[in-house]
Amino acid sequence: MSTIYNTLDTLYSEMVELRRYFHQYPELSFKEVHTPKYIADYHRKLGHDVREHVGGRGVVATLKGGKPGKTVALRADFDALPIQEENDVPYKSKVDGVMHACGHDGHTATLLCLAKAFNSIGTQLEGTIVFIHQHAEEYQPGGAIAMIEDGCLQGVDVIFGTHLWATEETGKIMYKEGPFMAAADRFELEIIGQGGHGAQPHLTKDSIVVASQLVTNLQQLVSRRVNPLDSAVLSVGSFDARNAFNVIANKVRLVGTVRTFKEDVRELMEKELERVVRGTCLTADVDYDLKYIHGYPAVINHKVETELIRDIASKVPDVKEVSEHEAQMGGEDFSYYLQHVPGTFFFTGARNQGADRVYPHHHPRFSIDEKAMLIAAKVMATAVLSYTESKEKEVSHD
Repeated sequence: MSTIYNTLDTLYSEMVELRRYFHQYPELSFKEVHTPKYIADYHRKLGHDVREHVGGRGVVATLKGGKPGKTVALRADFDALPIQEENDVPYKSKVDGVMHACGHDGHTATLLCLAKAFNSIGTQLEGTIVFIHQHAEEYQPGGAIAMIEDGCLQGVDVIFGTHLWATEETGKIMYKEGPFMAAADRFELEIIGQGGHGAQPHLTKDSIVVASQLVTNLQQLVSRRVNPLDSAVLSVGSFDARNAFNVIANKVRLVGTVRTFKEDVRELMEKELERVVRGTCLTADVDYDLKYIHGYPAVINHKVETELIRDIASKVPDVKEVSEHEAQMGGEDFSYYLQHVPGTFFFTGARNQGADRVYPHHHPRFSIDEKAMLIAAKVMATAVLSYTESKEKEVSHD
């Protein structure tokens, strides 16, 4: 392992340079043009087999080792968010209203330099490594499902991925077997009443009053319909009823999210949400239009691959702590990969040292400790080499 670690150490300055370059030129989900081209060109210069426009805007690069063995996939996402950056740094986003506020610039830089490090030991490498650079993780339906349909997992035996986690200390690796991140669904609801003058409410069907009742009624779904031993979240994120001060709204639009881990709980929440909406609107004699949109399924990490990360991470230089992390209600379309091949998704702590305040993901002042990229690269490198070498021994033993 020391050879790959030393190589990654020498590539750290390039890793930082790449991350800051991507940070300055972020691109939104499904609108990525320059970033995937840059990624493809980088891999071509290394001599890797490259496929562009995978599933739309994704890039898949393949490095075949000098020895036979298993095929391991590593995934990094590269899209940004519609956020105006508020950080005062030399590499601040140059695109108005767009920012890498979730660390995907760091994910991409990490995987590119990891690819270069593996390339340097290609003749000694057992098996094949597939580098999956995914577009559009931030916006449903996401890029993963389209890339899978376009063959990015063809021949892959296992997949690993990590997320730089800015709220946890650098040097910390967090894993969890089984449900790790939630299914992320969305609902859009329009309450259709009968508007009128604010001075004559008796001649109207007040959609604002009905929508307000619904916001309250929906909060009882988790507390009264879901088994307390299971997890679920329902949040109304938008309540839109813009009118003049003396007008009773004709329509109100609510938008929200439902987060679950178990598929039966997911189905229950969808069914019960519609039932509550229907009943509330029936009582008030108003109409409604409800759309329930299935987002990413839950991230369910596989046992063997998760245990591999747990066992090897503590041996990686600069890793200070390895711990099982609680499940997160955030969503991730890495879940689709895990439905097709074994693998695991873990967090790499990336909290800025000495920062006065730590800003969460998707915040206009979000930032990461760039040293976390090097740690992430070393953990994934160790996972790849440990997996391929152990599998080769199993084959030889058989």
